[in-house]
Amino acid sequence: MAAQVKSEDKVRVVEEFTRDENVAVTVTTGLLRRPDVAFKAMSDDTARHQVNHAQVERGRQAREHFERTSPIAPAVRNIDRSVEFLDLVTACHSFVAAAGRAVPGLRDRQLGEDERAIVHENVAKVRATLDWIETAVDTGKVDVDGELARMLRGE
Repeated sequence: MAAQVKSEDKVRVVEEFTRDENVAVTVTTGLLRRPDVAFKAMSDDTARHQVNHAQVERGRQAREHFERTSPIAPAVRNIDRSVEFLDLVTACHSFVAAAGRAVPGLRDRQLGEDERAIVHENVAKVRATLDWIETAVDTGKVDVDGELARMLRGE
């Protein structure tokens, strides 16, 4: 009768064989192609974080490579700028439209002190954000100053 091999011993053997980076990559890739293994591996927070980080980094590298090497990269940059412009215009339009729907609902209504304070606090955030937008549009500087960052975080 063959001796039983403990799981811990199997893990130690696999770890020994996968010390080589190329072997580890090949084994890990093969294991992650198994749906049950991938599912269970992603229940480990650290493993999931590392996979997510690797995906983001891989996407960033692919984007940089595309921007450096593709002859259509300038056209894509122009499209991206147009999309960003449209996103900004849409955000402004959405705010104005939402306010246009909400404010008339306040007719003949007195807000309580707490409600007024919340609205005033949010209006201050909107004003600061509008100033930031105007500065970005006029100067190209998009950095958020410390005060605005704190305000947007609700501090």
